[in-house]
Amino acid sequence: MLWELNADQEFFRDTTAKFLSERVPVEAIRRRRHETDAFDAEYWRRGADLGWTSLLVGEEAGGGSISGDPVVDLTLIAYEFGRAAAPGPLTSANVVAAALSGAGSHPEVVADLLSGATVAGWAHAEPRGGIGAVGLEIRADGAELVLDGVKRPVEAAGQAGWFLVSGRTGDGLTQVLVPADAPGVSVAALQTVDLTGRFGTVTFDGVRVPRDAVVGEIGGAAAQLEYQLQLALVIQAAETVGAMQRGFDMTVEWAADRYSFGRPLASYQAIKHRFADLKSWLEASHAIADSAAAAVSARAAGAGELVSVAKAYIGEYGLELLQDCVQLHGGIGLTFEHDLHLFLRRATVDRALHGTPAQHRARIAQFVIDREGSAA
Repeated sequence: MLWELNADQEFFRDTTAKFLSERVPVEAIRRRRHETDAFDAEYWRRGADLGWTSLLVGEEAGGGSISGDPVVDLTLIAYEFGRAAAPGPLTSANVVAAALSGAGSHPEVVADLLSGATVAGWAHAEPRGGIGAVGLEIRADGAELVLDGVKRPVEAAGQAGWFLVSGRTGDGLTQVLVPADAPGVSVAALQTVDLTGRFGTVTFDGVRVPRDAVVGEIGGAAAQLEYQLQLALVIQAAETVGAMQRGFDMTVEWAADRYSFGRPLASYQAIKHRFADLKSWLEASHAIADSAAAAVSARAAGAGELVSVAKAYIGEYGLELLQDCVQLHGGIGLTFEHDLHLFLRRATVDRALHGTPAQHRARIAQFVIDREGSAA
């Protein structure tokens, strides 16, 4: 990220980077690939102590940011997650904590999320329909609400203690907080190429919750969901840029150290041209991710469009850059033993979550059409 950081932010970022390098080095990530859980509870609690889960929550609810700009502070952590290919539901934890505290509901759950005692899954995406499509039904039945539908993918679904579920209530959208062990909730693990990413399909089959499980107003969650999507996308953009930066740095170092026909690989003009392309994509990604975060932080009118621009660009060029890094490493870059694939895997999964680049380009087009229609 290209932010000009103050001393507190630099310390905050460096502390997380040091913790991740010590706690989840690449050897630890490799060991985790066959385990059901991507992280242990103590790892997440220690991360919560460092502030990973509390940035988007106000001080009155037990949270607080470093700089007074919590979204920017959070992107610093997400960037380090990308650089380390680190495990943990950073996006879900923060989106859910922000949603609950923003609505002023379920303070006991917020406290557990901030302390790292539990994690929550943001159950918004669905198997069909594209970005923001909601088919899960939430209907009132006396003093209770009844949920029927499927959410996929849900981050850390197997370890979550709670799910923040979006559903359709008549013509409106509603969000409710559902305990993961509620009758009618079932979780099926999904396979992913990311060694430490864990996602699941969560089915809600006649799940009953009391009316006070609602977060916000029944039928009035559309604006909440749009803001949550924006938060998820800026966290994801920063994480992907972190993975891009790590892959680029590894490849530059390799090309400088590796000799071919008596010369450093990096001295060949053709290689320099490829590095120039990669560097331009990388710097553009930094700038776009920062701009999107600033817009979401300011709740700017164009924030929704800008986060889609970030996803469309970084989702496309993040993967392109890391694929090129693998190729520039030659045969060794294709091996499982080399670290580079860890970052390529992270970028690949990030590209698919919360809408593909193509879907976000369509969303950008719709923003433009709506804007021109309003101006006409």
